[in-house]
Amino acid sequence: MPLSRWKKLKSREFHKNPYWTYKIDDFVIPTTGFRGTYYFVHTSGSSMIIPVTEDRKILLVKQYRYLNKRFSLEFPCGGNKEGMTPLETAKVELMEETGFSAGKIKHVGKFCPFNGVTDEFCQVYIASDLKVDPKKADDSEELSLHEYTPEEVDKMMRDGSIFDGMTMAAWALAWEKVLEVTESGK
Repeated sequence: MPLSRWKKLKSREFHKNPYWTYKIDDFVIPTTGFRGTYYFVHTSGSSMIIPVTEDRKILLVKQYRYLNKRFSLEFPCGGNKEGMTPLETAKVELMEETGFSAGKIKHVGKFCPFNGVTDEFCQVYIASDLKVDPKKADDSEELSLHEYTPEEVDKMMRDGSIFDGMTMAAWALAWEKVLEVTESGK
């Protein structure tokens, strides 16, 4: 039996907060006639940025993740705010979470962090030629900044020290490009 795109019959908003919208869609599968209800989270997407320092280290931020009750090492990331492009979001997150701006930013891809639950796509960038940014960091987050070699980042992903799925997905997309930057110094 061939696969088909499900047909949306009705969509409604269940709850909205400043970060995302909980939605409910009624649908039908055209090939089988099955009707169902789908619950999901709608977002405007997100942007993650991998900062590479002049001495070819990778910057990660450590923060407490309430739901897992653990500290997590992650690349700077944030949701796309209304009126901002993904690139603008990446620049803001870099500054707010690390205190740096980038002379060079390269887009390396995108991924869907949890495609059965959200329609979000996360855009991934590499930042280099970093400069201290005089703007004030975001007071709503408590972060510490850490730097590692690409090999250390790989090892920490394998040993579970880095467990954030979005950071792991971004690294899978970007590591070859990060190595190009760290090896060439560009």
